[in-house]
Amino acid sequence: MSEQEGDHEQVPPSWSADEQLTTNGTGRAVCVESLGKALKVHGFRLAVAESCTGGLLAATLTDQPGISAWFEGGWITYSNRAKQRDLGVPATLFTEVGAVSEEVVTAMAEGALTRAEVEYAIAISGVAGPGGGSEAKPVGTVFIGWSHQSGETPDGSRPGQLETFVARFRFPGDRLAVREAAVDVALRGLCAHLAGETWDEASAANWSESFWPEAGLKL
Repeated sequence: MSEQEGDHEQVPPSWSADEQLTTNGTGRAVCVESLGKALKVHGFRLAVAESCTGGLLAATLTDQPGISAWFEGGWITYSNRAKQRDLGVPATLFTEVGAVSEEVVTAMAEGALTRAEVEYAIAISGVAGPGGGSEAKPVGTVFIGWSHQSGETPDGSRPGQLETFVARFRFPGDRLAVREAAVDVALRGLCAHLAGETWDEASAANWSESFWPEAGLKL
């Protein structure tokens, strides 16, 4: 996107929750450009915290030129030690619920949001395979979290508020397919919120048919 085009962008682009992102570079480029416009219009910045995707989300974002206007940076916290050291994830969570869990991804997202001092953060942790799965967390299980820190209203009548939503998915395919799918859903979830949609399980089910609600089974 050229600087001149950005100057003419007055409102965020319209996003549909069921819009399908392709797995090729073209589809992702369009997605990243569109969410970047929305972030830039609002003056928001984004940070990411990745485990199983190993930087693929950040790489997808930085494939697009000019994103320094809205992308702050991120962390690849692959080990539990890195999650604890760099993002402040409580050590007790790893023994209580494990690294692939709602609680850990919540801490990752909120840790990235706080440390980067941004308005949005995305966190990902999962079992990409081919090994490492269990009955409770089979290969393909991925937790994706989104955090948003809203600002105080200009008149001070409403303070800023932290909102974090984490959803569980079980993606099919090999290691690369799982990681690619996780990145696509991470982008969809952010785009949905920027378009004014609510972060909830009903929305997550629209982002991917691989959504795995806590009360359900994903065989």
